[in-house]
Amino acid sequence: MPVANRAPNAQSPPRPGDGRRRSATMPWRHRLDRSVSPYAYVAPFFLLFAAFGVFPLIYTAWVSLHDWNLLSSENPFVGLDNYRQLLSDGYFWNAAFNTLSIGVLSAVPQLILALVLAHLLNRPLRAQTLFRITLLLPNVTSVVAVVVIFSQLFGRDFGLVNALLDLVGIDRVYWQANVLSSHVAIAIMIMWRWTGYNALIYLAAMQAIPREIYEAATIDGASAARQLWNITIPMIRPTVIFTVIVTTIGSMQIIAEPLLFGAQVSNGAATTGGTDRQFQTLALYLYEKGFRSFEFGYASSAAWVMFLLVVVVVGVNYLLVRRMRGGLGA
Repeated sequence: MPVANRAPNAQSPPRPGDGRRRSATMPWRHRLDRSVSPYAYVAPFFLLFAAFGVFPLIYTAWVSLHDWNLLSSENPFVGLDNYRQLLSDGYFWNAAFNTLSIGVLSAVPQLILALVLAHLLNRPLRAQTLFRITLLLPNVTSVVAVVVIFSQLFGRDFGLVNALLDLVGIDRVYWQANVLSSHVAIAIMIMWRWTGYNALIYLAAMQAIPREIYEAATIDGASAARQLWNITIPMIRPTVIFTVIVTTIGSMQIIAEPLLFGAQVSNGAATTGGTDRQFQTLALYLYEKGFRSFEFGYASSAAWVMFLLVVVVVGVNYLLVRRMRGGLGA
């Protein structure tokens, strides 16, 4: 049979090797641009990360192996002596306990309340945008202003919280003086600042859940609380684990709240976390050793121990994420 003539503008299908031939005939400047430009685009990030991330980390490790004091011109090498002294320092372990206590008191209620708020905002409500903006306002508020206001609220003699306790017949509490009361006060400050932020993260994850699932659950008679527990939380579990990781890391870096909270007592209590170190955190302990006593070698060893603790926590959470994915895949 005769073969039909092709249209004048018809193009033959690409054959193997056409791409290589076009690359070979392409000018060398174009080939260089295609091969080098992607690395040039990402190079600024890696340069900044190397300058402000990798180098300080390595240099801090080097300083931690020396008796490094800004008041002395000599910085002798001492090896692991700073680490041995740190691990036998009672103040360090007291700061570690305070960090863990404040972190648990602030993180657990914060994440639970954020889940509830996000679940409420995910339902049909009037002025939803206004409520979402309101949730973000505490996060953009200056931490100095937050601590000063809350310190006045938790004042011993004229604080609003103690005035309310008087109304119900409970004795006034000196919030800065005791371990538990100071931890609760600082935890409330942290919760107020970060609950709305986590709620918006949860809300973004919840909006990716198909509405048909909630409609079917409503038809079956499931309450809002049961829908939250049986539908919402399992389907946003990766987001929940992400917020747990970020909140845990942030809890180990608490410094502004206890620093300013102690400043309401005296200048000396600011860096020590109270008159008896009752709310001194690890970051505040590092600040005291490095920028008050100028013991940079000792402070650098404390910084590296904190870094290793963060790595351990992130590793544990990563294993939890892998286990969760395996369970979902099964």
